[in-house]
Amino acid sequence: MMSKMRWRDLKIYQKGIFSSNAPLNVRCASSDVEYSQGQQIEVQSSTLGAHNFAFAKHGDFIQVEPEHQNSYTSDSFLQSYLRHNIPSEVMNSIDTDLTQFGGKCAHEIWNLGQQCEQNPPYLRQTDAWGKRIDEIVTCEAWKEQKRIAAREGLISIPYQNEQDVHSRLYQCAKLYMYSPASGLYNCPLAMTDGAAKTIQALQLDLPQAWNHLTSRDPSKFWTSGQWMTERKGGSDVGAGTETIAIPQQDGSYKLYGYKWFSSATDSDMTMTLARIQNPQTGEIMAGSKGISMFYLKIRNDNGALNNIQVVKLKNKLGTRQLPTAELLLGGTDAKLVSPEGRGIPAISSMLTISRLHNSISSAAAMRKIVSLARDYAVKRTAFGRSVADQPLHMQTLARMEVDTRGSSVLVFDLARQLGLHDNGCIQDQDMLLMRLMTPVAKLFTAKMAVATVSEGLECFGGQGYIEDTGIPGLLRDSQVLPIWEGTTNILSLDVVRAITKTKGEVLKAFMAKISQVENQVKDSAELKDLAKEVTQTVQKSFAIIQKQPEILEHCARDLSFTLANTYIAALLIEHANRTRDPLDAEVVSSWMKRDVAPLLRYTQTYSGAALNKHQNLVYQNYEHQK
Repeated sequence: MMSKMRWRDLKIYQKGIFSSNAPLNVRCASSDVEYSQGQQIEVQSSTLGAHNFAFAKHGDFIQVEPEHQNSYTSDSFLQSYLRHNIPSEVMNSIDTDLTQFGGKCAHEIWNLGQQCEQNPPYLRQTDAWGKRIDEIVTCEAWKEQKRIAAREGLISIPYQNEQDVHSRLYQCAKLYMYSPASGLYNCPLAMTDGAAKTIQALQLDLPQAWNHLTSRDPSKFWTSGQWMTERKGGSDVGAGTETIAIPQQDGSYKLYGYKWFSSATDSDMTMTLARIQNPQTGEIMAGSKGISMFYLKIRNDNGALNNIQVVKLKNKLGTRQLPTAELLLGGTDAKLVSPEGRGIPAISSMLTISRLHNSISSAAAMRKIVSLARDYAVKRTAFGRSVADQPLHMQTLARMEVDTRGSSVLVFDLARQLGLHDNGCIQDQDMLLMRLMTPVAKLFTAKMAVATVSEGLECFGGQGYIEDTGIPGLLRDSQVLPIWEGTTNILSLDVVRAITKTKGEVLKAFMAKISQVENQVKDSAELKDLAKEVTQTVQKSFAIIQKQPEILEHCARDLSFTLANTYIAALLIEHANRTRDPLDAEVVSSWMKRDVAPLLRYTQTYSGAALNKHQNLVYQNYEHQK
């Protein structure tokens, strides 16, 4: 009997004599060898083992990569929240769009985002003949993202307002899916939305800008910058703004200054801050009261820059897809759009929107990494088992999922409140909660995003560190989230301002919400004890700051995280009560196992004496006098 043995069937044997006792197929290195059953064959290990790793072969195993699943249909929590917070007739009208867009985000938009990552913007300062042109060159994929944003209504949805009070939540859902796939195009969209909201809220006479910002026509759609940061930089805008605005006879202004960190520099327009110079005396008012807000177009009607020089593009840790520049304004034509000296109050709407977008991006990054990690766990085998069957790994993924749902429900609730505000029907309680929880959400979700995405990279082992996978970029880009629009401490101080400026009314609204949720679940065996625990935690926390209001600044950060944790717990309880899904109840239980109230744990550290101890610890052996 003659038969053949394939070469790979022999690869595990060492040099020696192989005796065939069964019909086998054998192919040696260069040719097939025919033999009779029972015939002995001499195998040389020098060729047998080497053949499997010959040139153009790398072994038999190739790890299957994680799949980018439809960002809507694969996200049960997003779908559940929308179904329980948007009327069915409205939900039915947008569900198909969300499904189709979720598919685009998983494939087309993700691929474009990766092209933006691989082809970052660069600056052509002069042409071949030395003429100053300051052209910021962006890739075609970046330009396509702008066209997609227009067609999908990522800015226009809440301003067309076809879904009434639910329009913001609809927009939020699309941005939530879009953000981690967008190659950072979500950043110019955040500032564009902020500019549109500012025009709407202040009823500014900027019809051209409004029509372009809210257009669905890619040929007409504009994006906006937000030029606030100068060389003194940071969140102290009142002390840091040095740009001067000189009045002109026609009522316009010319701006002179240096904008230190100007993102989305390829935008069509921007809102910015400057100090108006008195034309008679030349004096300029210092401090926050001397700052006004201006609108300007980046380019003149002939296409030339509006007396703006692009000094350099920033070399950043992440967000490299996004052009961020240092700009010199040398007589830039601008229009005053706030009352003189009221620039900082005028940007409040812009800050609310950009902080919401920052929070959406944070929760969205968490969702994206969890989605990829759970798919990879099914496709990866280690120690003889699927990673999805490894208890410790699934514990890790489950905790990441709970963190993602907690951050997401906080963001969705803010979008719900903003939709009510947009339509002029927000109640006092929601208005106060939106003022308090916007900075809380921004600081909390940003910190959660960095931690969760970092944990997510570990789920892929070494592949999580390889740029070609597209996964490391999620972490690099997430690191900007705790910094942009105010660091964690700056936002914590904003929480304190919200408390003091409303004379504690925001805390009363917070307590009222917690109590309402507890009352909703008083008959629920699964949820009532958890709700009671949340109520008691909030009561204990508020008692501390009511008795010692002088510690507010010292405890601002821990207070903010306590507010975030307890408010999220209440929202998750509320959601679980609506769905009656045991998994949602389990999420609440898991959430409450964390350190919900750091304010209660660190109570003894909020004092001047503690400050001295901290300074002594930090500056021990410091070489220079503090």
